Amino acid sequence: MTADRFGFELPLLLASAFRALVDGLHDQLAERGHPDARPIHGFALQAIGLDGATVSELGRRLAVSKQAAAKTAASLERLGYVLRDQHPTDARAVQLRRSPRGEELLSLSAEIFGRLRAGWARDLGDARIDALENDLERITSTGNANFVDLPGWLR
Repeated sequence: MTADRFGFELPLLLASAFRALVDGLHDQLAERGHPDARPIHGFALQAIGLDGATVSELGRRLAVSKQAAAKTAASLERLGYVLRDQHPTDARAVQLRRSPRGEELLSLSAEIFGRLRAGWARDLGDARIDALENDLERITSTGNANFVDLPGWLR
């Protein structure tokens, strides 16, 4: 590693690291009974949250169109990750909420991400991973940012 790197390499390396973690997650999710789970599903389940969300709210939280949110919601429902209920205050609206299978997906994801991080720590050392995370947090403008809107930002 040298100081002779080009500026464009840093975002590519960060994106590649992100991709490696997400691909590793989905490989293991498939082995654990979630072969059709996709990265957008995790973002959407996080965006739906504990209290649920309408399709319009989901779209705003993901920073995608209402149509894209509806398509994602339909996919989540087809896979058994969300349930549709009557909205508690708006008779015209439908409330999406995470199903037990959706909660399982998020719980497994957290467990697997922990194992993937531990693997990186074995390869690089705990101190380097801690320093990397601290440095990345320090240079991001929001610290503990809410990355749920990443799908819309990537458009």
